[in-house]
Parts: sequence; structure tokens; C-alpha cells
Amino acid sequence: MTTLERIDTPVGSYAPDFELPGVDNQVHHLSRYLNKFRAVGVIFMSNYCPYVELYLDRLKNIQAEFTQVDCTLIGINGSEAIGHPTERFEKMKAFAQVHQLNFPYLWDSTQDVTRSFGASKTPMAFLIDNDGIVRYKGKIDDHPQNPSAVRENYLIKAIASLLKGQKIYPFETEAVGTSFIWRI
Repeated sequence: MTTLERIDTPVGSYAPDFELPGVDNQVHHLSRYLNKFRAVGVIFMSNYCPYVELYLDRLKNIQAEFTQVDCTLIGINGSEAIGHPTERFEKMKAFAQVHQLNFPYLWDSTQDVTRSFGASKTPMAFLIDNDGIVRYKGKIDDHPQNPSAVRENYLIKAIASLLKGQKIYPFETEAVGTSFIWRI
């Protein structure tokens, strides 16, 4: 039996820095985003996940709402691409174009960043302040299937609290979605 090493990045600890290629053919560094924005939402996602599909419009709306007030989202695909053609980099580019993503979509081909964060499902959100500290992690809201039934917008509430300098509560929720395809 093979055991996968996964490091859990708890709320209150430093987020792992990364340098990953994006579908825009640029290399993206977390540290550069932290120098530019007061808050960065890292969303672990994939092309095949039905939960990601349910959340795409909401994520684009969050990006549109908060990018003007010093926050950005970054999507990271850390799913295994070998044997799963839907997760290949070329498919990520097509996915981003078809869905008109308004935030960077990055490829973690080695799964090192995904494991370092401790992401377990797609989608899973990590909100990081400009000091590099994880301030929230978990689900985006409380109702993936029906946006009109949402009562708790966890990520939006966490971003708003962080930008106002207020305490984030809850600071962690259990992610709901599809389990990662891990390379063994």
C-alpha cells in the first residue's frame, strides 16, 4: 500500500508559496499576488468536477466584486492528468476559455502545491492575507446545488471580514466536492 504525504496547512499558518504555470502562458507566484493584494483566495478546482461546475459563476462573481477592493482569486488544478485526459494543461486552457474565467487558472502538474496546502476536494478555498497567513479554509458557501438557497456565503464573508480587519468566523468549514485524483 502506498501512503500519500499530504501536509495540512492550518488556519493561522503560512501558506506555501508557489510558482506555477497559468493558462495564460505566464508563470504565477503567490508572493507576487500577496505583494499586490490584501487578500488572495486560492481555489483548488479541476475541469471534471461537477461541484466546480456548479460554483463557476459564483467564483466569477466573487472575483468581479472583490478585485476592485484589493482581493483576487486564483484557481489551481492539482488533479492527476496521467490517465485523466480532462485534466491536461491543454484542456485547462480550453476550460478557462469556454467558461470565460476572470481569474488566473494555474496547473500544479506535480501536485506538490496541492499536497502542501492539504487540499482534499474540489472546490476547496483558502483565503490568505497579504502577510501570507491562511485566514480561512473550506467551502465557498453552504449550498452548492442551488445558489438561491445559500444562507451562508463563507468565502464572501471571510473576504469581507479580512478586508475590514475583523475576525473571520467561521474560520474553517468542511469542504464539499469531489475528491482529488492523486498520483501514486
